[in-house]
Amino acid sequence: MRIQIIFLLVLTTFIANSQPQHPHFNTLTFQLFSPDLDTNADVYITGSIPELGNWNPAIVKMSSIGNHLWETSIKTKAAFGIEYKYTLGSWEKESVYANGLPLDNFIVKVSSDTIIKNDVFFWKDGTAKTVVGKITGTVEYHRNFKGENLLDRDIIVWLPPIYETHKKERFDVIYMHDGQNLFDPKTSSFGVDWRVDETMDSLITAKKIKPHIVVGIYNTKDRSSEYLPAEKGADYMKFLVHQLKPFIDKNYRTNPGKKHTSVGGSSMGGIISFALAWEYPDVFSKAICMSPAFKIRHIDYVQNVKKYIGKKKNIKLYIDNGGVGLEEQLQPGIDEMIQVLNQKGYKKDHDYLWILDKNAKHFEAAWAKRMPEALIWLLGK
Repeated sequence: MRIQIIFLLVLTTFIANSQPQHPHFNTLTFQLFSPDLDTNADVYITGSIPELGNWNPAIVKMSSIGNHLWETSIKTKAAFGIEYKYTLGSWEKESVYANGLPLDNFIVKVSSDTIIKNDVFFWKDGTAKTVVGKITGTVEYHRNFKGENLLDRDIIVWLPPIYETHKKERFDVIYMHDGQNLFDPKTSSFGVDWRVDETMDSLITAKKIKPHIVVGIYNTKDRSSEYLPAEKGADYMKFLVHQLKPFIDKNYRTNPGKKHTSVGGSSMGGIISFALAWEYPDVFSKAICMSPAFKIRHIDYVQNVKKYIGKKKNIKLYIDNGGVGLEEQLQPGIDEMIQVLNQKGYKKDHDYLWILDKNAKHFEAAWAKRMPEALIWLLGK
C-alpha cells in the first residue's frame, strides 16, 4: 500500500486519546458512490483513528444502501483532520486513479456532526505491485544484531563512494532509524524509500557535505515503544550508545568523537533522535528530527526540555514538519518545543533550524524531498 501504516498507527492511537476529559462526540456519516461496483460488493473504509480501524483495510465494513451507494457512521472525539481511504477488503483492492495509482488520502476536519460524500470510480484489480529494489553505492548488512532487552534487528551500513579507495581516511557517521526505509524501495514498508543513498551520493559528489557513513537501524514490531523516550526507549538509546556505536567504530574507519556523530529519523524516529542528542550530548552532537511527535497525551518530551536547568547543551538540531493531515496534529507540540528551545537560549538558524512544508503529508516521499536540506544544514561543510 502507499500510506504510512506503521508511522501513523501508534501516533493516531495516542492522538485519539489526547482530547479533553469530557469531549463532545461528533457523528460522521461517510457515503461512497462507486458506479461500477456491483451492488453486493463488500466495501470498507479505513483511516487514521481507531473508529476507522487504524488503517486496517478490512475492519470497518460499509452498508450498501442501493444505487451504487455505501454508507457507514461513526462517533468520534477526534478534533483534528482525519485521513481515510476506501478498499474492497485489502490493500491489493484499494481505490485508485484512472492510471492505477492509489488515490491520495481523503481528509476531513471534524467540528460537528457531518455527512461526508466521496466518489470512487476505479479500484485495484487485486494484483500486488512488484517493487524493484535498487541501492546506489555500497552497503553491508549485519543480520539479527542483538541488543540488550530488545528484539534482534538488521543493521545496514552505507559506505561513502571513497571508502574503499581512501584507506587511510576516517569518516563521520550518521545513525538513522527505520533502516529498511532509508535506501531500498523493495525493503521499505510502503514501497517508497527515503533515497538517503542517492541524496548522500549526490551531495558528497557535489562537495556540499563531507563523506559520511550512514548506519541504518531496522525497526521491529516493538517500534512504537522503542522510539518513545520511556522505559523501552531508554533501552533502545542505551543499545545505540553502548552496543551499536562501539561495534561500528570497531569495524569501520570512523571518526568516533561526538563532533563527528549524528542521528536522524522521522515521526517517532524524530523524537527519539532528539532525545538521543539531548540525553547523550557527549555522543551525538547533531540530530535530524523530521515530523517529530514531541507532545502527545502519553508523552510530553517538551517538559523534559523545559525542566532542564543545566548548562546549554552543545548540540545542533534540524526540525521540520508538513501541514496536511497527521502533520497538522503534530504542530502544537513542535511549536511548544521551538518556544522552549528559544527560552533556553538556543538560537534559530544557528543551534536549530525549523522548516515547515505546508503542503506535505506524513510520508516517506515528503521526508525524502526534505532530506537534502536537512543534510546540507546539519552536515554541510
